[in-house]
Amino acid sequence: MYDEGYECVLLFFTFSTMINLGLLGIGRIGKIHLANVIRHFPGARVVAAMNPSEAGRVFARSVNVPLVTDQADDVLNHPEVDAVLICTATDAHADYVIAAARAGKAIFCEKPLDLSLAKVKLTLDEVNKAGVPLMLAFNQRLDPSFQEVKKAIAGGHIGELRSIHIISRDPAPPPVTYIRSSGGLFLDMSIHDFDMARYLAGAEVEDVFAKGLNLVDPAIGEAGDIDTGYVVISFKNRVTALIENSRQASYGYDQRLEAFGSKGMVRAENPLKTTTQFLDGNGVHLSRNLDFFIDRYADSYLLELGAFLDALREKKPMPITGEDGLQAMLIALAASKSMQENRPVRIGEVR
Repeated sequence: MYDEGYECVLLFFTFSTMINLGLLGIGRIGKIHLANVIRHFPGARVVAAMNPSEAGRVFARSVNVPLVTDQADDVLNHPEVDAVLICTATDAHADYVIAAARAGKAIFCEKPLDLSLAKVKLTLDEVNKAGVPLMLAFNQRLDPSFQEVKKAIAGGHIGELRSIHIISRDPAPPPVTYIRSSGGLFLDMSIHDFDMARYLAGAEVEDVFAKGLNLVDPAIGEAGDIDTGYVVISFKNRVTALIENSRQASYGYDQRLEAFGSKGMVRAENPLKTTTQFLDGNGVHLSRNLDFFIDRYADSYLLELGAFLDALREKKPMPITGEDGLQAMLIALAASKSMQENRPVRIGEVR
C-alpha cells in the first residue's frame, strides 16, 4: 500500500475489552456510523453523542446512547471517551479535530478536514503535536470491488500499471444552496476520485490538467461552480489517470473504475439493484443502478469504521491519514487552477 512508510506518531491507548466512542454530528452519516457500531462492533460502543438539532439527539436516545447533548465539549472532555467520530458539517471539522487532539482523543473524521488549505495544514500540525491517531474517511478506498482492483495492481496481475480511468456521476445535482458552500465540484465531489487515483497509482502527482463545464443546470454556473468535470493527472511513476465527473446521470448512481497495465486490465463495474435479467427479442435487460452513495457504499462505510477500530486496538498506523486528505486537496486545488487558466498545473504551484 502507498501509506507504508508514512510517519505517524500513535498515542497508544490501552483497551481492556471495549473502545468507547464519542460522536459529533448525528445527521445522515453520523446515523450510519452509530448504527454500524451498535450492529456490527461488539468491541466498541458510543458513550456520548452531540448534535445541534433535536432530531439527531432523538435518534441517539432511541438507540440508548448514555449521554446525548448539544455541546461538543461534553463529548470531547468525557473521561470515558477514547476516540471521537466527527460527522458534523464541513466547516466545523477542523476545529473539532484540533479540540479532540488537544483532549488526547483518537480521531475519525469525515472528509474534508476543511476547505482552506492553510486551515488543513494548521489542523494536521496540531494533530501531530498532540501525537494522536487521525483517520480521514475516504470510505471508497475500502469498497470491496475497488480493493480487488488495488490488489490486482499490487500483485502484478496486470503487469506494469499504465493508466487509470475513474467515472463518478451523481444521479441528480444537490440544491444550489449546497453548491454555494460546497467548495466546488473538485473539492466536494471529485476529491474522492483524486484520492482513489493516487491510492491506485501508488505515487505522488506531477501535474494536473482540468476542464469544467455547465451542462446540467445553469443555476449551478450562476452559483460559481461547474457540474461537469474532466481531469487528467500525471503521476511521477508515469501513470496517467483520467477522471470524469457529472452532477447528473439519468440512469442512477454511476461509480466505475479501471486500471490498464502492460499485461492486462482490471475494472470494477456498477452494482445493480438486483441480479435479475430479462431477455427478449430486443436484447438483454438488466436492473437499474443503485440510487446514491448511501446504498452504493454501505459496505465501505462499515469496513472503514472497522479499519479504524482495528488500527486502534492493534496499535497500527491509520490506513487513511490526514496527509492523504492534504494530498487529495492539493490535486483539487491544482484542478481548479488548471481549469481557470486552461493549462497543466504542477502540484508544487498550489502547495
